[in-house]
Amino acid sequence: MKRLRIKHLTEYLFSSTVTLQQHYLLLRPREGHDLRIESSILNITPAYQIKWYRDVFDNSLAAVTFLQASDRLTIASEVVIQHYEEAPLDFWIEPYAVNYPFAYAQADWEDLAAFQRPTFVDDQDAVSQWLLQLGLRNGSINTFELLTRLNQAIYTQFRYQIREEPGVQTPATTLNKLSGSCRDYATLFIEACRLLGLASRFVSGYLHAPATEAGNATTHAWAEVYLPGTGWKGFDPTAGKVTGTQHIAVAVSRNPETIPPVAGSFIGPNIQPKLIVNVQVNLLTG
Repeated sequence: MKRLRIKHLTEYLFSSTVTLQQHYLLLRPREGHDLRIESSILNITPAYQIKWYRDVFDNSLAAVTFLQASDRLTIASEVVIQHYEEAPLDFWIEPYAVNYPFAYAQADWEDLAAFQRPTFVDDQDAVSQWLLQLGLRNGSINTFELLTRLNQAIYTQFRYQIREEPGVQTPATTLNKLSGSCRDYATLFIEACRLLGLASRFVSGYLHAPATEAGNATTHAWAEVYLPGTGWKGFDPTAGKVTGTQHIAVAVSRNPETIPPVAGSFIGPNIQPKLIVNVQVNLLTG
């Protein structure tokens, strides 16, 4: 078991006073048998009211209404978690799904259908051609080997690039540039899996790594694939690895553009606020 402290600061600095509209926060890790929240502190300025609820994907979502105008918005989250998934490769797949291609059981298919439909329909030809080049559309193959080869292909063939622009690149753009951010890599992985008939979803969260120990880091993104017998299994194409205790999921979605950590708007002069984001994930002992 790992105990981790996650600090996440998001700050917007405006050159004049603005009226802040309602904001939505996805900052609280997803709890389950493999993760427990030990403590959680959320500090926000200016004055506000907050309402917590679960969205359609069971993410813990906070809706924040502000009570006064301000030239600064500060959202500071600090969470201590206990993470138990220490053997990410110790899992079991139903015999019928050990080798690809396979069809999901009818009872599962009805619930998984939305996660098999592509988000970027116009990019399917480009993704299909790429999969053919990788040799991943040519007959039977072990399902986990297929996913590992796809994960490794993105990790080794593409150049990682930090992008501060909102949203994700289309899969065709990532293939054309041979570069992208973690969210772009995850999006390409997901669209490739869906083209192969594998139910996949986008995950936003945190990564425990040397960079996040030091601070001045950002959030992370990866993908999950539904494997009969083990459920949603995480793959991180930015690292070329199966996810484990270094990955802390906060939110999942079918569409990779719908779960930013902080989303909202303001009313005021036509100005571009200065954005400060700082993520730090530290291992706790004792």
